[in-house]
Amino acid sequence: MRIAMWSGPRNLSTAMMYSFGARDDCAIWDEPFYAAYLQATGIDHPLRQQIIDAGEPDPDKVIRRCLTRPPKGKALFYQKHMTQHLLPGFDRQWMAGLTHVFLIRAPERVIASYHAKREHPCLDDIGFWQQAQIFDQVANLTGQVPVVIDSSDIRNHPEPMLRSLCQKLGIAFQPAMLDWPLGGHKDDGVWASHWYRSVWNSSGFSPETSGVPVLPNAERKLADRARPFYQILRKHCLTVTSDFLPE
Repeated sequence: MRIAMWSGPRNLSTAMMYSFGARDDCAIWDEPFYAAYLQATGIDHPLRQQIIDAGEPDPDKVIRRCLTRPPKGKALFYQKHMTQHLLPGFDRQWMAGLTHVFLIRAPERVIASYHAKREHPCLDDIGFWQQAQIFDQVANLTGQVPVVIDSSDIRNHPEPMLRSLCQKLGIAFQPAMLDWPLGGHKDDGVWASHWYRSVWNSSGFSPETSGVPVLPNAERKLADRARPFYQILRKHCLTVTSDFLPE
């Protein structure tokens, strides 16, 4: 099975990749289209040239690899996709060949976290409108409503949510998904040293302990623009199956 996990940045996406990477039957691929996105847009990101040099800047070649059999003899091929990386000019028909999950997070939390790493994001940077667009395209290509999960639900109820997600995907839950070694994963992208520090210092999902961040005026307006796209997907969010809730 090829699993495409679609999220914007700062959405718990790396922790989810580590969770699936901890399974004994799963190969992972970190942000397949990052190099192609940077090459096509010319946008300035931290470690830009290193990312292009280490990755594949041709989106058609990326697509062909996305559709290959899971590497290393594994049963699952988990692909951590950033929605903003799939540019409008990139082909979309290939998505019919994968199983899709959409990982969402409240825009205030995304923007506060992103701003701490790369100041003053714009709507195109944070992936919300792209996520809603890709969601519709996947639904049209597959004839099914894709699975949606909210990062807050995963953080606050990791085992029940992961069990529910695995059930939805038709795969067995593995307890190994609940934790991972400190210090990152051998398949991290070269950008990990800039973006993944907090996840490197974690060994599992931690509950959200703070309220919704209070943003400066410009970032608050950006959250207001992103919120309708978040709410579109939030309506389809996976809920915990009652069988998996603690008694």
